[in-house]
Amino acid sequence: MGDVTTSAVKQGIRVRMMEHAQDMGACVDLQQRIWGYAPLDTVPDQIFIVARKTGGQVMTAYDGDAPVGFALAFAAMRDGLTYLHSHMVGVLEEYQNRGVGRLLKLAQRDDALERGINLIEWTFDPLQLKNAHFNIEKLGAIIRHYIPNLYGRTSSPLHAGLPTDRLVAEWWVRSQRVEDILAGNPRPSTANPKRISIPADIRQICRDEPQRAEQIQTKVREQFSAYIANGHAAVGFEFNGQLGTYLLEPYED
Repeated sequence: MGDVTTSAVKQGIRVRMMEHAQDMGACVDLQQRIWGYAPLDTVPDQIFIVARKTGGQVMTAYDGDAPVGFALAFAAMRDGLTYLHSHMVGVLEEYQNRGVGRLLKLAQRDDALERGINLIEWTFDPLQLKNAHFNIEKLGAIIRHYIPNLYGRTSSPLHAGLPTDRLVAEWWVRSQRVEDILAGNPRPSTANPKRISIPADIRQICRDEPQRAEQIQTKVREQFSAYIANGHAAVGFEFNGQLGTYLLEPYED
């Protein structure tokens, strides 16, 4: 499972599949505590119930009896392919960087494998560089779709008033790529990948310089759209002191 995930297990963090209506309220409360959502933007407990009853996933991470994170996924189908759309995964701030998010994702994968499902997809903000690194480098997701302003502008402070542009992470849970990355054996990238770089302090820029942040976002949108249209996918991510950089290569199924 990896050292960080093993650490979460050793700390007593456990993931449970939520089955009953009375359990779903914890996920509603966690949304507001994690993201500061206004009631209008909070997914209600009825949606969690429907997701679970129609083949999706509702999982909650517990520290003892205290819920500290959750995952919500919907059953989905496209072009005859059954897959899971992971709509939300969140962890309380004080439990972040302790392997709880990875534990939730691996629980989602285990459930998908048991049910014969090969793909889990989710969207994430391209300006959330830690998420990008986690999704690509730690889980083995690939990125070949960019959706501008998917949800419109929301009340969440996390979105900083920007359009909610999203990348689509494709996690082919049975693939050799994913198996290798989860085992700590990623394949090397090509010698000259295309690069999309974002300032490492982008979250501070979003808070303090919203106009500059939107300019950066627009440039990132244009770069991704051009590379994806040319048959490239983001298959790697690098950090240095100043930049977080997506690495894109030609990609075919």
